Amino acid sequence: MTKGADAGTAEGADGGVLGYEEARDELIEVVRRLEAGGTSLEESLALWERGEELAKVCGRRLEGARARLDASLAAERAAGGEGEREER
Repeated sequence: MTKGADAGTAEGADGGVLGYEEARDELIEVVRRLEAGGTSLEESLALWERGEELAKVCGRRLEGARARLDASLAAERAAGGEGEREER
């Protein structure tokens, strides 16, 4: 289980930074394994830590997507507002 450069990134099996969908899918698998039980305390703790790391990645990716949407909507409103002024 490899950690990324900071708490908001995680690396996949190939060493590349995980995207949202990859992190989400791995997080689902981690949760499934924890819920199934049958793992040692050490393995459970390692899974939990990986899950926390993946959840942070997902959160950061979603925050980034929200920021991009907000910026796009703001630009659209600004452009729309200018068009209304020109029509008057």
